[in-house]
Amino acid sequence: MITDSFKYFGLMEKMEVETLMLFTEAKSQPSNKMNAFNQFLHGVECDRFDKECKNMKKDLNSLSNIYKLRVRKWCTQKSPQQIFYSMYKDIALAQLKVYILIEYSMTIQMVSGNGNFITERNTVRHNYDEITKIALSSLRNVTEKADRFLWRFDPSTHVPRVTYDEVTRLLQGYMENEVDLNTDESCRQTCNDYQNTTRSGCFEQKFCSQQPQCSGRIHNCQFIDSVLSVCQSPENSFRRYEYIDYSEGRRLGEKVYCERPTNKLESWNSFIFYKCNYCFCVCDEQGPKSDRYFNLRETLSDVKANKVVTGVRFVKENRILHLQIQQGELLPGGLIDNSTVDWEEVSNYKIDDPSVREGVDYHTLSYQRRSIDLDDVRIDDDKTLVVTGVGFQVLDGHLNLKVRFSKFDFVEGQLIDPEVNSVWLANDNIYERQKLNLDGLDMPIRSEIKSKPLSQDTQYLEFTNSDIYKDASQSTIPFIDIQDVASIPPVALSGVGIYYKGVQGYGGFVAPKIFSYDISPHLPWINN
Repeated sequence: MITDSFKYFGLMEKMEVETLMLFTEAKSQPSNKMNAFNQFLHGVECDRFDKECKNMKKDLNSLSNIYKLRVRKWCTQKSPQQIFYSMYKDIALAQLKVYILIEYSMTIQMVSGNGNFITERNTVRHNYDEITKIALSSLRNVTEKADRFLWRFDPSTHVPRVTYDEVTRLLQGYMENEVDLNTDESCRQTCNDYQNTTRSGCFEQKFCSQQPQCSGRIHNCQFIDSVLSVCQSPENSFRRYEYIDYSEGRRLGEKVYCERPTNKLESWNSFIFYKCNYCFCVCDEQGPKSDRYFNLRETLSDVKANKVVTGVRFVKENRILHLQIQQGELLPGGLIDNSTVDWEEVSNYKIDDPSVREGVDYHTLSYQRRSIDLDDVRIDDDKTLVVTGVGFQVLDGHLNLKVRFSKFDFVEGQLIDPEVNSVWLANDNIYERQKLNLDGLDMPIRSEIKSKPLSQDTQYLEFTNSDIYKDASQSTIPFIDIQDVASIPPVALSGVGIYYKGVQGYGGFVAPKIFSYDISPHLPWINN
């Protein structure tokens, strides 16, 4: 109704006088059907304002609680605090429109000789001021408590290299006969005795000569059954096997059409007393099919152009996973010039470039060094700092997030000598971290249920192989969520985090999240 009434302003020049008078009379007289106008027109007593103030706070707090309960169902690229601030701006705009309509209507009535409307105009102005103060006070109470983090929901359809990517062939299911797992070519031990070994040969050119061999370390071997049928994956696949069937009905992986002839295998006797069994292990092998690298170079916003970080995302470039930043020019009031927002290009290098060094430019995952810390690196107590850079470092063998913060002037919207007034922060706690257990989980893209955040600050996880029975341990979990994590519209940030999201029974995703800058201290308000 308010919007419809406001549209009349564009038509008033063409209106007949009688029509215009009817309109202004309607807007300057109280009506039970026009509650928004009555808030300004009625002389409201203090006890009524107290009641309305309490109701407004109650409504906003109720909305806050509803959001916390239903946040995972709301597909929005705004933090909770941003949502409430946007709601407030919509309400404030509606109130302003009402105020303008009433002021204009009473002015028309006054110049038409229908009264001086002095008392009414003073009442409207007073009530508008009071309602605005109440709204601002209520908004501050809510925004101070509202969460400011933003994370991305799973897409409706998982698309490789568009919505997710993977660490490939880090620890991958691998079949090898025990005779090839020792230098003696003997079968005197069992599969379980080989927990950290290498392939030592290819006895009599059996199955070992018919599959891509593991040239790295071989871990966690176990015996399952003596008779088996192996469906090898196509040669261009990151997988080694599609599935493995055993004689007693057990199967590793999902039964699919096998594009290659299956390999029929069976244990055999060595001498009289020993049996040479096929062991199922995991292979830790670097190679052209194993993307296991994380960038260690720092990624910075263009502070010389007064740009700050407004978003982040994972991206794989030359088989290296980077944490890429979105940046935009800072404006007065903590706003961002949307026309300047872009994604900063990641460092374009390869692991075999002559000047590139492992441990300096990039980190290599391995069986012993495959952990990533799940941290929120943020600043809540200093409102003069915003994010201007991100990066990874290695602490005690763990990939560890670090974030650069730079000093700025909120009112002027200017970074203050960022080359000097900047600091890198990280959670360097290496002793009190809790490990997330990801054993026995399926590929996350097979889940029909949307992921939800499952990690807490100061935890960590190890990249590992998928479940032996569900996927023949062919995938590395968790996967990497590569969706953009950025607010719409873009905002300055007070922090960045790395977290794990997933569904019970599935391997989940490692993903970044952001924390929008806290606007609550900058809101004008009245202490109740």
